[in-house]
Amino acid sequence: MKKLCLVLTLSLLAFTGCNSVRKDNLTSKDYPETKLGWKLGAGTYTFNRFTFLESLDKIDSCNLKYVECYPDQVIEKGSAGTMDYHMDDATQKKILKKLKEKGIKLIAYGVITPNSNAEWRKLFNFGKSMGIQTFTSEPDEKDLAFLSGLCDEYEINLAIHNHPYPRHYWNPDSLLAAIQGRSSRIGACADIGHWVRSDLDPVACLKKLQGHVLHVHMKDLEAIAGKDTGEENRDVHWGTGVANTAGVIDELKRQSFKGMISAEYERHWENNTPDVLASIKYFRNAIK
Repeated sequence: MKKLCLVLTLSLLAFTGCNSVRKDNLTSKDYPETKLGWKLGAGTYTFNRFTFLESLDKIDSCNLKYVECYPDQVIEKGSAGTMDYHMDDATQKKILKKLKEKGIKLIAYGVITPNSNAEWRKLFNFGKSMGIQTFTSEPDEKDLAFLSGLCDEYEINLAIHNHPYPRHYWNPDSLLAAIQGRSSRIGACADIGHWVRSDLDPVACLKKLQGHVLHVHMKDLEAIAGKDTGEENRDVHWGTGVANTAGVIDELKRQSFKGMISAEYERHWENNTPDVLASIKYFRNAIK
C-alpha cells in the first residue's frame, strides 16, 4: 500500500510539473513583452469614469497583469474613499487583497506631486507598504535633491512625467538638466502622446533620454495639432496614428528598457475597453 501511495504521489508531482511548464510556455506566448523585461499594464485614468475595482475588471479583461493607479479615483461604488495615499492600513490591505484575487500587481502610482517634504515621505511610506515600484510625478526642481535621497532610501523610482508644452518638463532637455547628478532612480516617465502634442518626435525624445527612461505612458494620436494651436489630438488605436508606435517599440528594445508600460486611451471614456484591447493586440503582435 505504501509503495502504491508513493507511486501515485510521484505521478501527481510529475503531472503538476508538466502543467507548470505548459503554463510558463503559455505565458511566454501570450505575454511576449515579458521576454524583454517589460511589464505591460494600464493606467486606471483610462477608466476614470469607473471605480478602481471596476477598472481592475477592465484591465483583467484586456489580459493585462499590471496597473498604475491615480489618487483621485473612487475605490468602489457606495464609498467616498479614493486611491489617495493617505488611506488607512485597513483600506490598503483590502486593496491588496482585491489585487491578489485578480492576479494584478499595483506597481506604479501617479501622476502625483505632494507639496511638502513631509507629504512626500508619507507618499513613499505608502508606496513601500503597497509594493509600488515607481511614482510618476512632475516635481518642482527645488525638491529633487530631497527626492533623490528618498528614492534611494525607499528603493522606489520617481519617473518625471512630460505633460505637453508649456509645462516645465515638456521636452527631454529640461528633464535631463533637472536630473543631472541625481539618483539613478530619478528619470523619465515617457508619455508618447504628450510628446506628439508638443510637436516632438517620440523616438528622438527616447534617444535623448537613453538610460533614464523608467516608465512609459503609451498612446497613439490621429494628428499633430501643433503645440500652439490650442487643438486637442485624439487618441487612436496604437499603430494607426502618427506617434510611430512601431518605432517607439524598436527604440525601447534597442535601449534594453526594463519597466512598466502603461496603456492609456483617453477617448470613448464610457466604453474604451475595446480600444485598449485593439491596442494591446497590435503591441503584442509587433514585438513577437
